[in-house]
Amino acid sequence: MSTLGPRALRRYSRQLLIPEVGLAGQERLAASRVLVVGAGGLGSPALQYLAAAGVGRLGVIDDDAVDETNLQRQTIYATSDVGRPKAEAAARRLHALNPTVTIDAVESAFDERNARALVACYDVVLDCTDRFAARYLINDACVLEGKPDVYGSIFRFDGQVSVFGAGGPCYRCLYPEPPPSGSVPTCAEGGVLGALAGIVGAWQAGEALKLLLGTGRSLAGRLLLIETLDACVREVRFDRDPACAVCGDRPTIADAAAMPDVEPSAVDEIQASGLEEALQDARLLDVREPHEAVFGTVAGAVCIPASQLEARMHELDSAERYVVACRVGARSRWAMQRLRDAGFARLVHLRGGLLAYAALHREFDAF
Repeated sequence: MSTLGPRALRRYSRQLLIPEVGLAGQERLAASRVLVVGAGGLGSPALQYLAAAGVGRLGVIDDDAVDETNLQRQTIYATSDVGRPKAEAAARRLHALNPTVTIDAVESAFDERNARALVACYDVVLDCTDRFAARYLINDACVLEGKPDVYGSIFRFDGQVSVFGAGGPCYRCLYPEPPPSGSVPTCAEGGVLGALAGIVGAWQAGEALKLLLGTGRSLAGRLLLIETLDACVREVRFDRDPACAVCGDRPTIADAAAMPDVEPSAVDEIQASGLEEALQDARLLDVREPHEAVFGTVAGAVCIPASQLEARMHELDSAERYVVACRVGARSRWAMQRLRDAGFARLVHLRGGLLAYAALHREFDAF
């Protein structure tokens, strides 16, 4: 006898018509548990489609609050949610969408202290983060707990989707080591097409549903490359690496731990409120990329994009004092390290980047 009542049968009627789902599949979804790490651009569509599909229990973990800049792509939130914790706001929206689904809202960071315990409580994990350290931590916890990791990433017009573990290769098999800290811009620095977040997040939800239903062919061992600017999708195949540190023949990783801190140490920093005073005896080194600086910069600034810094370092005077800044403060830290390695000692970092400065000076709102 079915555990689904008349209202549930009506709610999921279009899904029940699919042979690969049917009544048994819908009951299986109702008994399933999915953890979504990150309630941002990818987590928004993934959570909504999983809840709408009737996945019985959804965990959403995020320690961030809703910001106005999120609304362009994080469609689970409304303008009235700005300032509220993302996990709380997402849970409220999901409950309104489907009150039969249980939502575990975790308002904290996903880190080495809770990674394995959280992963162990769910059947499938969705990596909807935008930080390399989090991706490696999620991967390691999933491998160690024997859970599939449905991965997605986005940047500007390009996205990636894959499934790690689940009997196939893991994230470390594909990317054994993270790139140098700050060398790869985040969405906050480089931008992202909002619709792309919907495409990739929905694809992640689809992969999770297939895994829960035990049907179809997953993306295990395949990396899907989605290029919306040219409207094309490509596939890259990859195999398990026998030398992988976590899933290889002789693994060296026995527990889920945070990636080593590779940020520059002992960085002198100033707040955005102190920039004007600092520039009385220093020059601003603006390392934003050209497309980020189209609205101009602070008067007197030296503008050298981070991507050109090493080739154009000779244009700088090592005897001069520089305040190094980018849009939000990530690539500028990388630039600081490169400059220090080259012998520049009179450097100060602008915490929060020019976006933080613009928040104090409306005439620079376009930063």
